[in-house]
Amino acid sequence: MSPENTPDQPRGGRAPVTTKAQLGHVGLQLFFERGFERTTVDDIAAAAGIGRRTFFRYFASKNDLPWGDFDGLVEAMRVRLASVPQDVPPLAALREAVLAFNRFPDVADEDHRRRMTLLLGTPELIAHSTLRFADWRRAVADFVADRLGEDPGGLRPQTIAWTYLAASIAAYERWLVDGTSLQDLLAEAMDLIEGAFRP
Repeated sequence: MSPENTPDQPRGGRAPVTTKAQLGHVGLQLFFERGFERTTVDDIAAAAGIGRRTFFRYFASKNDLPWGDFDGLVEAMRVRLASVPQDVPPLAALREAVLAFNRFPDVADEDHRRRMTLLLGTPELIAHSTLRFADWRRAVADFVADRLGEDPGGLRPQTIAWTYLAASIAAYERWLVDGTSLQDLLAEAMDLIEGAFRP
């Protein structure tokens, strides 16, 4: 194998990226510029100054890169929900957890908008989202089931989890269209569904 084809050799003389967040930023910029389908893992690795093998230490696949640290956010949501006092109604706890999950600094707003346009508008990524959203729904269903003393796979916890996910996606799609405050849209979407589940 020639030196230029060595999997882990930094390329182009640039300083290699050293964090998952940095690699994610490089990859997203290429997706925005070239399109998701036309950007390869090798393109991202070259732009990041790393080898292909190093890319896969950070992300399992190209499809995973646009999600950033989604797993970490889901785990943080689980921790938040687990810490909610028992006297706080479950729906109030879910509202705060969903809003916190989707709260980003104003300076990141445009990048987040472009990321979500990519995730919700790219067929290959929409298919991949099934796996990611399942983890999110599981966190919600586990919390609801624990509070209600039910099986997480039961109809009520699953219905609530699916409904909160649907409300969140609907808010995101509206946000991408009209640019209204994402937090306001999420709160409004949850207002629309809370009445159906309130005891």
